[in-house]
Amino acid sequence: MASLKHILARKAASVGSAPDTPPATPYQAAMQAAAQRSRSLLKRRALVAAVASTVPVPGLDWAVDAALLSRLLPQISAEFGLTPAQLNALDPHKREQVQKAVAMVGSVLIGKFITRDLVLKAVRTAGLRLTTQQLSKYIPLAGQAVSAALGYATLRFLGEQHIRDCIAVAEAAQLQLPPPPG
Repeated sequence: MASLKHILARKAASVGSAPDTPPATPYQAAMQAAAQRSRSLLKRRALVAAVASTVPVPGLDWAVDAALLSRLLPQISAEFGLTPAQLNALDPHKREQVQKAVAMVGSVLIGKFITRDLVLKAVRTAGLRLTTQQLSKYIPLAGQAVSAALGYATLRFLGEQHIRDCIAVAEAAQLQLPPPPG
């Protein structure tokens, strides 16, 4: 258990935070590749959220963010072998290791079917940003720019947190990553 706590304590410092550092093992290389693919996907979705945030229709950005997150988070989880289907395919001992790692990380999104309620629970984390984003829309031009920046930052924040949680869980459980898609 001490090793699990140690891995979780250094989760942000290990994979993905220093992309110029060559990986020491093939496992670390696979982890870096999964993190890179996830961040690339996250960046594209965050840009869509930023564009949706500029439209001065009340609630539209919240709906777009929820829709984007409900599709994005399962895709990120799949990169790390952490979707419900992937976890059900594991042997019981490995599944128990993953469940313990998820509990240590405290993620409510890993290994779950992503529902609107789960997305809204995650979005509450960024509640102040989203409230500011809604209010800023009503200031012409500058407000829309602020709203777009906040929409982008919020989605990036939530997605990056999920990526870090997935990395921590996969490392702690020593989970074999699935092959890259394509």
